Amino acid sequence: MKILVVDDDRRIVKTTCDILKIKGHEAIAAYTGEEGVEMVKTEAPDCVLMDIRMPGISGVEALRQMKAISPALPVVLVSAYTTGEVADEAKHAGAYAVLSKPLNFQMVLSFLSLLHKEENILVVDDDPGFGKTLKDILILRGYQVETETEPEKVLDHLTNNYKLVIVLDLKLGDVNGVEVLKRIQAKYPNKPVVMMTGYRQEMGASIEKASQIGAYTVLYKPFETDALLQLIEEIRIKKLQNSLVST
Repeated sequence: MKILVVDDDRRIVKTTCDILKIKGHEAIAAYTGEEGVEMVKTEAPDCVLMDIRMPGISGVEALRQMKAISPALPVVLVSAYTTGEVADEAKHAGAYAVLSKPLNFQMVLSFLSLLHKEENILVVDDDPGFGKTLKDILILRGYQVETETEPEKVLDHLTNNYKLVIVLDLKLGDVNGVEVLKRIQAKYPNKPVVMMTGYRQEMGASIEKASQIGAYTVLYKPFETDALLQLIEEIRIKKLQNSLVST
């Protein structure tokens, strides 16, 4: 991945870039917020690590300008001296997190690893036509997608590859999707599962049960694709932000 490191302390920039390069990333450097904004325009980085306090525009202001250029760009701000007010302002402007100096590089590298693989989605529906349509739409948006029509094979997909989210139909032939949800939760308790159904009234009890036992939400067919995409992005950002929480 191409990582832009922005800090007015050149020693910190060099150390950070060296570590990123050792771990196989391409690291590029900027030493002011203004320079960082220009490099977002010209270099199209995959992620930005940026100091908050710098001469010229602050990291928070640079963040705002970067987001205007590339709204989906992940930006992590860092600072040795950060008040709660500044941290709130940064997160409101779109920062994934505000980290303290010195950086916990293991945490940052874990975040970058997740950022690289957070694109796998499993669609489970007994209608192969619907599954293919949804898969094609999600692939066009840059996701990697697997589909499954047979409930008993769902866990195999999760064992073989990491999945950001599962999109699961509530009515899978003779199988109730709630039972599949329970199997997923038994083995992967924190895995987000978005339920969907075209039988809102008929499946009312199952919808309620799914919500009670931890389904992320329920979408009703036919649903706007943008609603699903918004949910997936919400889940992706939460997962990435959680990886940057110091313990």
